[in-house]
Amino acid sequence: MSRAAKQLLAISAICSLIFLACVASPATAAEPKPAKSGIVRWEEAKSQEADWGEMRRYFTGETFGTKDVLTAVAVVKPGKTVHKAHRHAEEEYLVLVEGSGTWSVDGKESPAKRGDILYAEPWVYHGVTNSGSE
Repeated sequence: MSRAAKQLLAISAICSLIFLACVASPATAAEPKPAKSGIVRWEEAKSQEADWGEMRRYFTGETFGTKDVLTAVAVVKPGKTVHKAHRHAEEEYLVLVEGSGTWSVDGKESPAKRGDILYAEPWVYHGVTNSGSE
C-alpha cells in the first residue's frame, strides 16, 4: 500500500468516525458474555471497503453495560457518506476525528468539524457527509 494511501486511511481522512451503536437493554448478571478488556490495532480490525471508503470493525457483541455494541472507524472519501441519514432502534455516537463535513440530525443539517461528537437517540434520523477535500 502506498504512503499516500496509508495516510488517507490512517491520518488525513475526512471522517474517521467511531460508531458506538448500543441497544438500550443492558446485559444482566445472569447472562455474562462480555468482551474482555484489551486493545485492537488498526491492522487487526476487520476491514470492509466500499465506494464511499472503508469501515474497520473493532468491537462487536456484548459488554458489561450493553447487550449489543459496535465500535468501528470509517474513513469516508470526499463528497461521500457511509449511507444517507437513517434511523434505528439503537443509540449511536459518531465522533469526527479528522476533517470536516455536514451533520444531519433529525432533518437539520449543520457543519461537522474535527472533535465533534453526534449523539442520536433511538429512531432519530442521523448521518454525516464528507464535504471536505480529504
